[in-house]
Amino acid sequence: MIIKTRESVGTSVSVKTKVKVYAAFTKMRLASLVVFSAVISYLYAAPAIDLITLAILSIGGFLVTGAANGMNQIIEKDFDKLMERTADRPIPSGKMNVTEGLLVVIVSGVLGISMLSYINPLSGLLGAMAVIMYAGIYTPMKRKTSWAVIVGAFPGAIPPLLGYVAYTGKFGLVPGILFIIQFAWQLPHFWSIAWKLDDDYKKGGFTLLPINGEKDAASTWVILLTSLLMIPAGLLPYYFGETTIYSGILITLLALWMVYYSVRLVQSKDDQMALKIMFASFAYLPLTQLALMFDKIFLM
Repeated sequence: MIIKTRESVGTSVSVKTKVKVYAAFTKMRLASLVVFSAVISYLYAAPAIDLITLAILSIGGFLVTGAANGMNQIIEKDFDKLMERTADRPIPSGKMNVTEGLLVVIVSGVLGISMLSYINPLSGLLGAMAVIMYAGIYTPMKRKTSWAVIVGAFPGAIPPLLGYVAYTGKFGLVPGILFIIQFAWQLPHFWSIAWKLDDDYKKGGFTLLPINGEKDAASTWVILLTSLLMIPAGLLPYYFGETTIYSGILITLLALWMVYYSVRLVQSKDDQMALKIMFASFAYLPLTQLALMFDKIFLM
């Protein structure tokens, strides 16, 4: 029989709580999506899988993403207090202090970049660039201009590029195409979120919707136009002979799903339409990447 003392129970709860705090600070769910993009792109590139490299890529990707997300929360701690969706984050809620947060960021960033550099130097460089661009450029830029969304799309599109380069050790046409697909996707994806959360963002001083920073006709048209750009972007692998028409058709249909709701948003300027664009975008990226991978492996 195992008897739990009051002290042991308290320690167990404390450790569990701390894990949850660290997961929130590094945005582990978002980091999982980032790592998914990198892993799928590695599998797309690799005719033979090296499980050790794949494990290092996954762990290094988690750490680098966590470092960037944590630094973002440190920089925006005073503004996060003002918004409902971020007020309960670790630092503004008092669950973590800035010193502890910086320690987590430094350890995660150094370890993550080192692990990616172990795969090859270019992978380490991409990891470092992602952290610097996200935390050092995109984050402070968010309070000044909605152009920050376009700037933030650059580090946001690095994961598939990283995954491919982790196998090849060099840039090229194909990793560039994977980068373009994820870059194009991020614009309507994020602006649909910004539309839905506009009131809350403005409490923190963030004006992220395009053109006038308002929920107006101009913003809906930008969301529609960027949704339309996803169609040619998604057809690039087929155009350059990397995949068959089957994945091209599926990816186009997924993009048209977002275009449809974007047209409805232009017509209605309704929050529900923005929410539908957002949910469609959540499905678009993993399904597109899986379609490309399976097409390359089984149909080419």
